[in-house]
Amino acid sequence: MAFTDLLDALGGVGRFQLVYTALLLLPCGLLACHTFLQNFTAAAPPHHCQHPANYTEPTTNVSGVWLRAAIPLNQHGDPEPCRRYVEPQWALLKPNTSSHGVATEGCKDGWVYDRSIFPSTIVMEWDLVCEARTLRDLAQSIYMSGVLVGAALFGGLADRLGRKAPLVWSYLQLAVSGAATAYVGSFSAYCVFRFLMGMTFSGIILNSLSLVVEWMPTRGRTVAGILLGFSFTLGQLILAGVAYLIRPWRWLQFAVSAPFLVFFLYSWWLPESSRWLLLHGKAQQAVQNLQKVAMMNGRKAEGERLTTEVVSSYIQDEFASVRTSNSILDLFRTPAIRRVTCCLMGVWFSNSVAYYGLAMDLQKFGLSIYLVQALFGIIDIPAMLVATTTMIYVGRRATVSSFLILAGLMVIANMFMPEDLQTLRTVQAALGKGCLASSFICVYLFTGELYPTEIRQMGMGFASVNARLGGLVAPLITTLGEISQVLPPVSFGATSVLAGMAVACFLTETRNVPLVETIAAMERRVKQGRSKRDTEQKSEEISLQQLGASPLKETI
Repeated sequence: MAFTDLLDALGGVGRFQLVYTALLLLPCGLLACHTFLQNFTAAAPPHHCQHPANYTEPTTNVSGVWLRAAIPLNQHGDPEPCRRYVEPQWALLKPNTSSHGVATEGCKDGWVYDRSIFPSTIVMEWDLVCEARTLRDLAQSIYMSGVLVGAALFGGLADRLGRKAPLVWSYLQLAVSGAATAYVGSFSAYCVFRFLMGMTFSGIILNSLSLVVEWMPTRGRTVAGILLGFSFTLGQLILAGVAYLIRPWRWLQFAVSAPFLVFFLYSWWLPESSRWLLLHGKAQQAVQNLQKVAMMNGRKAEGERLTTEVVSSYIQDEFASVRTSNSILDLFRTPAIRRVTCCLMGVWFSNSVAYYGLAMDLQKFGLSIYLVQALFGIIDIPAMLVATTTMIYVGRRATVSSFLILAGLMVIANMFMPEDLQTLRTVQAALGKGCLASSFICVYLFTGELYPTEIRQMGMGFASVNARLGGLVAPLITTLGEISQVLPPVSFGATSVLAGMAVACFLTETRNVPLVETIAAMERRVKQGRSKRDTEQKSEEISLQQLGASPLKETI
């Protein structure tokens, strides 16, 4: 008997599972706001040098005379953002007057920003332009570093302390650090709190998905995993609307952080995973949680008949092989686990590199940043509907593989699109991003099903670490565009295609397969599958040999 049989007996996908999943996925959706928040809080508006403090405008001045006389123009006829003339060149206002050879200097007195779209951003507040423009990308890299550290930290803690404790702490940490970020007065303090916010991303996503998967019967896991993707899509759409309505960056930061205090308060009600409790010798608490589930699902009588002995019998076969403690080495200790881990490392890294390479710099598309953000969110809906259908009726492996390969081909094809067709390029990039978002959500679910309960959280945490490494590498790959415009799209597209091929070749299907509880059980399943295939192959060979020796052959 498998643990999922017990969940089916207690109501299957009942009221508890629906409410529980909704309460966990809502915070996951709002996490998208924090992931893409810097597209708005760190937007770089048009700017040019401020005039000197001792400058006095002439009495004949008309509107714009200072700008035309003191700021050089670039090849497009716009003011240079980082240079000004040492002395105002009034002669340049006359027709046919050249500025060649005129001395220029940096913006010693600061900058003037176009505040028509963004009244304030961290770029305006701390002058993260010109020589300091790399600090803007540094802030996002620091956030991704926090996500990386969080994946490594919370993945191991959840297998030792349970899923609930790290999740509750992550809600509180995000609420506090997010609100503090809105009130800091220096860029260094801003980066520190952004790092703390990034740490909570992995703690919330990984533990929420594990709790949903471990409380959900087999037939409901696919839909639950896809709902995580839709919640993330909803978060992107919410961000576009909230950012449009709340333009000052500090108020926007606070607006997307405050709800996590509410999530922290109600998370105390959420029950711990009974799978984890049983595997760690806390059968009595597991029984109490299961009785609450039965009552909420309208199966009170079945719940009252539960005892520690009855519940433990559903995974009794697994107890003998459960390790009292686990380490990162367990992800490589046995052949089946090692194969899964090595393949998932490449898949998560490649998916993340391509995803963040497309989604983290919306200003490069030249359209309204709010429109592009909304488009990038909306495009996920049809992509995930297709992913849901294929995961249910075809399988996880084919879905993840095909979406990765399709996304990679779209990214590569985008570089052949004429630059003057900016709208078409944006739409094509959005389609590629939709495929990557769908594969990301599918691989979250796929990973949770591939690893046994004993090390599931550690495995997902380790896989997530590779995804965060991809998020860190993506901006570096983007800078290769200064060498050749071909390198970034080829790099993003090629890694995605290779990852899709790896999924198709090396990972096994988990559709409608009960979750494995221990490493030993997974090794037995793989050996049984291999033995079954060998038996079928031998039977086929015997049949062919008999056919070859039949009278039919002699007649022919």
